[in-house]
Amino acid sequence: MMQQIVEKSYLPLLLVEDSDEDFEAFGRFIKKSAITNPIYRCIDGEDALDFLYHQGDYEDIKKAPRPSIILLDLNLPGTDGREVLEQIKQDEKLRTIPVIVFTTSSNPKDIKTCYSFGVNSYILKPMNLQKSKEVMRYILDYWFKIVVLPEEGINVDLY
Repeated sequence: MMQQIVEKSYLPLLLVEDSDEDFEAFGRFIKKSAITNPIYRCIDGEDALDFLYHQGDYEDIKKAPRPSIILLDLNLPGTDGREVLEQIKQDEKLRTIPVIVFTTSSNPKDIKTCYSFGVNSYILKPMNLQKSKEVMRYILDYWFKIVVLPEEGINVDLY
Protein backbone atom coordinates (compact mmCIF):
# COMPACT_ATOMS: atom_id res chain seq x y z
CA MET A 1 0.00 0.00 0.00
CA MET A 2 1.49 3.32 -1.07
CA GLN A 3 1.36 6.01 1.58
CA GLN A 4 0.73 9.59 0.57
CA ILE A 5 3.54 12.00 1.41
CA VAL A 6 2.20 14.84 3.51
CA GLU A 7 2.88 18.47 2.57
CA LYS A 8 5.08 19.48 5.48
CA SER A 9 4.60 23.25 5.41
CA TYR A 10 1.26 22.91 7.20
CA LEU A 11 2.47 20.55 9.91
CA PRO A 12 2.63 22.21 13.33
CA LEU A 13 5.71 22.27 15.52
CA LEU A 14 5.31 22.25 19.30
CA LEU A 15 8.13 23.97 21.16
CA VAL A 16 8.16 23.22 24.89
CA GLU A 17 10.47 25.91 26.25
CA ASP A 18 10.27 27.94 29.45
CA SER A 19 12.96 30.46 28.48
CA ASP A 20 11.50 33.51 26.74
CA GLU A 21 14.96 34.34 25.42
CA ASP A 22 15.42 30.91 23.81
CA PHE A 23 11.89 30.98 22.38
CA GLU A 24 12.37 34.46 20.90
CA ALA A 25 15.70 33.42 19.35
CA PHE A 26 14.01 30.39 17.81
CA GLY A 27 11.16 32.56 16.52
CA ARG A 28 13.56 35.05 14.92
CA PHE A 29 15.42 32.21 13.26
CA ILE A 30 12.19 30.69 11.91
CA LYS A 31 11.11 34.03 10.43
CA LYS A 32 14.40 34.26 8.53
CA SER A 33 14.26 30.65 7.32
CA ALA A 34 12.08 29.14 4.63
CA ILE A 35 10.07 27.21 7.22
CA THR A 36 6.42 28.32 7.23
CA ASN A 37 5.02 25.74 9.64
CA PRO A 38 2.81 26.97 12.46
CA ILE A 39 4.64 27.02 15.80
CA TYR A 40 2.97 26.50 19.14
CA ARG A 41 4.67 27.10 22.47
CA CYS A 42 4.12 25.54 25.85
CA ILE A 43 6.06 26.99 28.77
CA ASP A 44 6.21 23.96 31.05
CA GLY A 45 5.48 20.25 31.18
CA GLU A 46 1.92 20.60 32.48
CA ASP A 47 1.13 23.06 29.71
CA ALA A 48 2.57 20.64 27.12
CA LEU A 49 0.52 17.72 28.41
CA ASP A 50 -2.63 19.86 28.45
CA PHE A 51 -1.88 20.82 24.82
CA LEU A 52 -1.37 17.21 23.75
CA TYR A 53 -4.43 15.87 25.58
CA HIS A 54 -6.70 18.87 24.81
CA GLN A 55 -7.28 19.78 28.43
CA GLY A 56 -7.58 23.07 30.28
CA ASP A 57 -6.92 26.03 27.99
CA TYR A 58 -6.48 23.63 25.05
CA GLU A 59 -9.87 21.85 24.99
CA ASP A 60 -10.52 23.41 21.58
CA ILE A 61 -8.55 21.26 19.12
CA LYS A 62 -8.07 24.33 16.89
CA LYS A 63 -5.93 25.85 19.66
CA ALA A 64 -3.91 22.66 19.99
CA PRO A 65 -3.55 20.68 16.75
CA ARG A 66 -1.57 17.47 16.83
CA PRO A 67 2.07 18.49 16.39
CA SER A 68 4.16 16.85 13.70
CA ILE A 69 7.28 17.35 15.82
CA ILE A 70 7.92 18.26 19.44
CA LEU A 71 11.04 20.21 20.39
CA LEU A 72 11.36 19.64 24.13
CA ASP A 73 13.52 21.28 26.77
CA LEU A 74 14.30 18.97 29.70
CA ASN A 75 14.68 21.44 32.53
CA LEU A 76 11.19 22.83 32.90
CA PRO A 77 9.41 24.12 35.99
CA GLY A 78 6.93 21.67 37.53
CA THR A 79 6.53 18.61 35.35
CA ASP A 80 9.91 18.41 33.64
CA GLY A 81 10.77 17.35 30.12
CA ARG A 82 11.77 13.84 31.16
CA GLU A 83 8.28 13.18 32.51
CA VAL A 84 6.66 14.71 29.43
CA LEU A 85 8.80 12.57 27.12
CA GLU A 86 8.02 9.41 29.07
CA GLN A 87 4.28 10.09 28.95
CA ILE A 88 4.32 10.87 25.22
CA LYS A 89 6.24 7.73 24.32
CA GLN A 90 4.00 5.52 26.50
CA ASP A 91 0.82 6.84 24.91
CA GLU A 92 -0.29 4.82 21.88
CA LYS A 93 -1.81 7.88 20.19
CA LEU A 94 1.18 10.17 20.76
CA ARG A 95 4.25 7.96 20.55
CA THR A 96 4.64 8.29 16.78
CA ILE A 97 5.23 12.04 17.12
CA PRO A 98 8.98 12.63 16.82
CA VAL A 99 10.37 14.23 19.97
CA ILE A 100 13.64 16.13 19.84
CA VAL A 101 15.17 17.03 23.18
CA PHE A 102 16.92 20.40 22.86
CA THR A 103 18.58 21.15 26.18
CA THR A 104 21.63 22.43 28.03
CA SER A 105 21.95 19.16 29.97
CA SER A 106 24.96 17.11 28.92
CA ASN A 107 24.42 14.76 31.86
CA PRO A 108 24.99 11.19 30.60
CA LYS A 109 22.13 9.99 32.83
CA ASP A 110 19.71 12.40 31.09
CA ILE A 111 20.89 11.28 27.66
CA LYS A 112 20.52 7.60 28.54
CA THR A 113 17.12 8.14 30.18
CA CYS A 114 15.76 10.05 27.19
CA TYR A 115 16.88 7.42 24.70
CA SER A 116 15.46 4.66 26.91
CA PHE A 117 12.11 6.50 26.82
CA GLY A 118 12.28 6.64 23.01
CA VAL A 119 13.45 10.17 22.17
CA ASN A 120 14.16 10.60 18.46
CA SER A 121 17.10 12.99 18.92
CA TYR A 122 18.97 14.51 21.85
CA ILE A 123 20.64 17.80 20.96
CA LEU A 124 22.65 20.10 23.21
CA LYS A 125 21.84 23.80 23.04
CA PRO A 126 24.98 25.62 21.95
CA MET A 127 26.10 28.50 24.12
CA ASN A 128 26.97 30.93 21.32
CA LEU A 129 24.46 32.53 18.98
CA GLN A 130 26.14 31.60 15.69
CA LYS A 131 26.40 27.93 16.62
CA SER A 132 22.77 28.01 17.85
CA LYS A 133 21.59 29.26 14.46
CA GLU A 134 23.57 26.55 12.72
CA VAL A 135 22.13 23.80 14.92
CA MET A 136 18.57 25.12 14.52
CA ARG A 137 19.02 25.16 10.74
CA TYR A 138 20.19 21.54 10.80
CA ILE A 139 17.25 20.49 12.98
CA LEU A 140 14.67 22.20 10.77
CA ASP A 141 16.24 21.06 7.51
CA TYR A 142 16.41 17.47 8.68
CA TRP A 143 12.94 17.20 10.23
CA PHE A 144 10.99 19.36 7.77
CA LYS A 145 12.85 18.88 4.49
CA ILE A 146 14.43 15.42 4.58
CA VAL A 147 12.46 13.13 6.90
CA VAL A 148 9.15 11.58 5.87
CA LEU A 149 6.81 12.05 8.82
CA PRO A 150 3.89 9.78 9.70
CA GLU A 151 0.41 10.95 8.84
CA GLU A 152 -1.62 12.38 11.70
CA GLY A 153 -3.09 9.76 13.98
CA ILE A 154 -1.32 6.85 12.33
CA ASN A 155 -1.64 3.58 14.23
CA VAL A 156 1.19 1.23 13.51
CA ASP A 157 0.72 -2.50 13.95
CA LEU A 158 4.07 -3.92 14.91
CA TYR A 159 4.49 -7.43 13.51
